[in-house]
Amino acid sequence: MQVTFKQLRYFVAAGETLSVTRAARQTNVSQPSISAAVAQLEAALGLQLFVRHHAQGLSPTPAGRRLLAEAKRLMVQVEDFESFASELGQTLAGTLAIGCFYTVAPLVVPELIRNFTRAYPSARIDCQEGHQEELLTALREGRFEMALTYDLEGGPDLTFEPLADYPPYAIVSADHRLARRRTVRLAELAAEPMILLDWPFSRDYFRSLFQTIGVEPLIARRTNSFDMIRGLVANGFGYALLNAPSGNQQAPDGKPYKILALKEDLQPLRLGLLRLARHQPTRLATAFAGHCQATLKSI
Repeated sequence: MQVTFKQLRYFVAAGETLSVTRAARQTNVSQPSISAAVAQLEAALGLQLFVRHHAQGLSPTPAGRRLLAEAKRLMVQVEDFESFASELGQTLAGTLAIGCFYTVAPLVVPELIRNFTRAYPSARIDCQEGHQEELLTALREGRFEMALTYDLEGGPDLTFEPLADYPPYAIVSADHRLARRRTVRLAELAAEPMILLDWPFSRDYFRSLFQTIGVEPLIARRTNSFDMIRGLVANGFGYALLNAPSGNQQAPDGKPYKILALKEDLQPLRLGLLRLARHQPTRLATAFAGHCQATLKSI
């Protein structure tokens, strides 16, 4: 059995007016459209809903009267649902679920949320951190409305709005032979032990930087922890490549490390907002995206 809301709406109009002509006028459709909808509904239900009187309108059958009462209640629920959905799309209150790339989240998200919720006190931003593969999965499953992340392997079902470019840089221990320098060539580091941030897509990006200059890195250790990367470097286990802006040059255990800019013209990682291409954003999501754009493009 297949019953449509259009059929029910035309049936309710016919039941209220007891006339195909008046029902057509009320719903602003043709009389044949009303007659066809009622006939289709009767066929789908296996019931006669009206007695037709030639030139004298309609009379509902007992089954028709019972169905008319239920259909009216259903139409009210549909209108309430549409009103609720409209409010969700228009209000700047409520909760917005977003995702953010692990390394970026602690650096930019707290301030973004603080300033946005000051402007919109009724809004709440829930942020979950993850690597690129986790963020892509969550977006496609509808758990986030958007993700603040890098332009790494999206897909045709996603749209990416760029916000800022972050070039790669190297970090070495404070007592490394190159620590007194401000810049270094990637080729100078290639023969030294590298600590690789081993996240999906990220690992491929960092390895691709060496491919552009025709050398292979000597990967000594792998970790999926940003803090572990910094700790291992600061303790002299090797160097690492990163992109996320660094507010300080200190590992979690307090040991210092040094940041070295790379002399080569290497592809930066582009930070931006990733969203489903066919998803219609709420006004809250649109406002937060504009806030991200104004804040991060000025950094």
